[in-house]
Amino acid sequence: MNFDAPILSSPIEYLKGVGPLRADILKKELQIFTFRDLLDHFPLRHIDRTKITQLASVSPSMEYIQVAGTIQSMQVLGENRGRRLVAQLKDGTGILELVWFQGINWIQKNIQIGQAYLVYGKTGYFNGMLQLTHPEMEVYTPAKAGGKAFLEPIYPSTEKLKAKSLGGRQLGKLMFTLLEALQERDLPENLPARLLQEYQFPSRYEAYQQIHFPISELAYQRALARLKFEELFIAQLRLGLIKLERHRYSRGVIFSQVGEHFNNFYHNHLPFALTNAQKRVLKEIRQDMAHGRQMNRLLQGDVGSGKTIVALLSMLLAVDNGFQASLMAPTEILATQHYQGLSALLKEMPVKIALLTGSTKAAARKKILKELAAGDLHLLVGTHALLEDPVQFRQLGLAIIDEQHRFGVAQRARLWKKANIPPHVLVMTATPIPRTLAMTAYGDLDYSIIDELPPGRQPITTVHRFDYSRGQVMDFIKEEIQKGRQAYCIFPLIEESEKLDLENLMRGYENIKAFFPEPKYWISMVHGRMAPDIKETNMQRFVQNDTQIMVATTVIEVGVNVPNASVMVIESAEKFGLSQLHQLRGRVGRGSEKSFCILLTGTQLTNEARERLKIMCATNDGFRIAEKDLELRGPGDIEGTRQSGMLNFKLADLIKDKQWLDAAKYQAAQVLETDPELKREENSALKLYLQAQKGKLAWSRIS
Repeated sequence: MNFDAPILSSPIEYLKGVGPLRADILKKELQIFTFRDLLDHFPLRHIDRTKITQLASVSPSMEYIQVAGTIQSMQVLGENRGRRLVAQLKDGTGILELVWFQGINWIQKNIQIGQAYLVYGKTGYFNGMLQLTHPEMEVYTPAKAGGKAFLEPIYPSTEKLKAKSLGGRQLGKLMFTLLEALQERDLPENLPARLLQEYQFPSRYEAYQQIHFPISELAYQRALARLKFEELFIAQLRLGLIKLERHRYSRGVIFSQVGEHFNNFYHNHLPFALTNAQKRVLKEIRQDMAHGRQMNRLLQGDVGSGKTIVALLSMLLAVDNGFQASLMAPTEILATQHYQGLSALLKEMPVKIALLTGSTKAAARKKILKELAAGDLHLLVGTHALLEDPVQFRQLGLAIIDEQHRFGVAQRARLWKKANIPPHVLVMTATPIPRTLAMTAYGDLDYSIIDELPPGRQPITTVHRFDYSRGQVMDFIKEEIQKGRQAYCIFPLIEESEKLDLENLMRGYENIKAFFPEPKYWISMVHGRMAPDIKETNMQRFVQNDTQIMVATTVIEVGVNVPNASVMVIESAEKFGLSQLHQLRGRVGRGSEKSFCILLTGTQLTNEARERLKIMCATNDGFRIAEKDLELRGPGDIEGTRQSGMLNFKLADLIKDKQWLDAAKYQAAQVLETDPELKREENSALKLYLQAQKGKLAWSRIS
């Protein structure tokens, strides 16, 4: 079944002006296979074809200009990679340089000296001279600029397409041909009439006409708003339907009582009073697990916010109701740390806990598996080893996953299959996901945030220093070590070259040794290519304060807990992303002492790197940092998001279009509250559209 008319499913080669050769390159370069794909290839911008700027009037503040003039000369300059074609355009008031670095032979053949051209492009300056690089050009006749004002679309293109006469303007001609062939019935309405009226949106057909060839700026803005809202509304509706379906059909075990284990621990063994945020999240989890449907909850908490205590109390609820619980972590270091932390908290409790990882010895493994199957083991902490077939629980009631983005969907599903009724699922992450992104990407999960740090935690002071201040930074570390503290020195991993990384690390290690000679100071080193047992030994020496400095690559990003460490030095900090810098910073400030993070960089920094360092020094709030990260890098790079399906918006921007995201979320909730099956007449178009889209998008379920 197809919601849109069959014409939109037509192969792109059947559009007048395309043909097999152009179709091949459109498929390769822009993934345009059908008329529908072309229709969804939206313009980068529009230009007013009647507006021609005289060269004498061009100023540095003009980003894009349209000029008309005659080509005076053309010559190829430079050699090999520096080869470029330079042409002079003259209009009677001045001269402008046009420059091409690619497609030089084609340009030379097709552009004539002495011919008048209409030229459009982005301004730039070279040696103080104004120039346009790779401009859009066509033969100029005065009639072209006359007549009524209209906005012409300029489309995203590539050099290969331009070489086949398919630049941004030529794509516009194909789009015009396509829109001429379409009628209103080919793009049926998919939004309820109520929403069109409430927001004064144009129809779907009208919106597509006006986003490509608007009659005015206002018409363009209305079309853009309608299509952005549509994208966000459909995404929210789909997520809402997934959530409703899960709540309706996913049976879950009922944890009806808060019993002896929970109460005993809460009243007698809690090491500190819970924050209000922890109490709120715990209440949400308790309500979820008492309803008789499977809990699927994402728990976000910044580094050090106390997620582990919430996880432990949730596990004790499972034990009180006669069930077992598991906690799965992505690395052996993190799993071991969780196990040690939980064991220490439970040491006076009648709760049996075990650790299962890839390096658990055969005899210990056999004993764990036997106790687990018999129900004598209450809590099991481990790595991927928990997913193996021999690991059988007597009655698994709660599965907790830490740093979930490191586990695939299929891996997690193997854990649910270890129980007749799927266990409740609590997914934890210390990588804050921006609220706007979470609303969209994780809308099918219930969602909790611990947004408060436990009392006694001091904010970490973060500063940016250049390489030439390295001596002062090392002196500062010496002062902290004299107070009995420890320090990390972290070097970046650049994926292209492990060999280069290792050389950088070894050089850095030698430099630090020069500042901190043995036997007065001892240094541990850890990197990814080290044998696991040596890595573990070096880690443990630092954990036990046998070494004062840990030199490492980012292997310590997640999970190393050394409350005595008070300084984090990040070398070449400009090479790290914001979320990674924030994760690394979270390795200090875990005790009650004042802690510091020092971002060391060279002096040559890009604007984006400066922006990242600035935000790190300005705030410790992981959510603010995540919002900024989303703004700087876009959603595709945020670790932990599902990148398929709901984030590949063609027009909507999760940061800039927050008002439309909020409106879409509200309206989708209204529709599902009053008509969850979409049976009402007013929602019939919506239902047809969703059914037609089914299977076209990769909407991977998270759990």
